[in-house]
Amino acid sequence: MIYLDTHVVVWLFLGDLAIFPKATRLLLESEQLLVSPMVGLELQLLFERGRAREPAGRVLSSVSAETGLVVCDLPFPAIAVRAHDEQWTRDPFDRLIVAQAQVRGAPLLTRDRHIHDHYPRAVWDAPPAI
Repeated sequence: MIYLDTHVVVWLFLGDLAIFPKATRLLLESEQLLVSPMVGLELQLLFERGRAREPAGRVLSSVSAETGLVVCDLPFPAIAVRAHDEQWTRDPFDRLIVAQAQVRGAPLLTRDRHIHDHYPRAVWDAPPAI
């Protein structure tokens, strides 16, 4: 299982697979793909601000149909409590997306260097450590 950051979901929706390194494409094909519900909220806010052309529901349902992506249903209070410790960022989306992966002890697929600097299980171009 591997969690996806928001930009990864956008690139999958756009079919922009060339942006992913080969090892990352292999992860996308072989792992159960999950997202935090915060990814959906971030996508919707991007749409409402005119920075995305499609609403979150359409993006998530399309990527889900193509890849089997699942929105994680871990209890929000556990995620929110874990996010309290993520003081390295003031971005509530990053805090909660990282916390979601942490609660499960799962890798998070992201190209965000700031997340890589603070979440040891963040991956981009190499398989996650087991």
